[in-house]
Amino acid sequence: MPITSSAKKALRASKRKRVYNQHRKDALKDVVKRIKKFVADKNTQEAMKLLSAAYQAIDKAAKTNLIKKNAAARKKSRLSKMIKKASGK
Repeated sequence: MPITSSAKKALRASKRKRVYNQHRKDALKDVVKRIKKFVADKNTQEAMKLLSAAYQAIDKAAKTNLIKKNAAARKKSRLSKMIKKASGK
């Protein structure tokens, strides 16, 4: 447990940031999981509709350094590639 007042304050801030980051990470995982489910069911139209939401979640996670910039680019690339392959184009 923290002893100094600054350490106590840092712990409070850390707890707030953890909740915020967890929401971001959960939103990211949720939308990616939904897209993968649509692709597995061969429903590429619905997956394409969700792609912009996935891009938004990925970009927000990268903006706040939740994931790295190149990891975000890689995730976006792989999602679009997966949808394109499933649609047969």
